[in-house]
Formats: sequence, C-alpha cells, structure tokens
Amino acid sequence: MLEERSIPLYIVLSIITCGIFAFVWLAMITNDLNSITGEQMPTSGGMTVLLVIVTCGIYGLYWAYKCGEKIDNYKQANGIPSSNSGILYLILYLLFQIITFALIQDEINKIIRRGRGTY
Repeated sequence: MLEERSIPLYIVLSIITCGIFAFVWLAMITNDLNSITGEQMPTSGGMTVLLVIVTCGIYGLYWAYKCGEKIDNYKQANGIPSSNSGILYLILYLLFQIITFALIQDEINKIIRRGRGTY
C-alpha cells in the first residue's frame, strides 16, 4: 500500500546527504507512479537511478517528462483537470531537480489522498 511521503523531510535528507538520498527518492517516485497508474515506466526505480547515473543525468530529462505525462494521463482518466505537466517537469529538472521531485511527490500525495477520499 502506498503512503504519503514528507516532502520537506525528503528535501532536507537530500541536502544533508549531498544528493545521495535524492537517488533513493527518485526510485521511490518511479515505483509509486508505476503502482498508481498501473502502467509501467520504461524502467523500474532501480533501473531509473542506474540510467541517470550512467547517462550523467540525461536520462532524467526523459524521466521527468514521462512522469508528467503519466500524471496527466491518470488525471484525465479520473476526471481531474490536468495540464501539460511533462514540459514543466522537464524545464524544472534542467534548473532544479529537487523541485521537480517535490512537485511530482506532491501530485503522488494528492492521488493517494484522493484514493482515501480526502483529496
């Protein structure tokens, strides 16, 4: 069962560990989105982290866009208004990756709350 994650805590942990925890958070986000939407990303959480490391972050651009696309598809399928989040996440990933993670995690938390009836 999915649970909401504390965005401020994860940001602080990512900063304290000099970005190492951000890789863990990246894997969590990927796995959570795969669970929520029922459609698999091209990779699992662990493979996403590996590809981001091997490609020196370039795969992260594709990942950010696909996350926005998956969230938008989920929202449209459930009658929730959505915008083109993929472009926003892509641009923010170029500037501040941690903000991209926070925004995606916020959307995941909202979806989890909505599933519990507290959206």
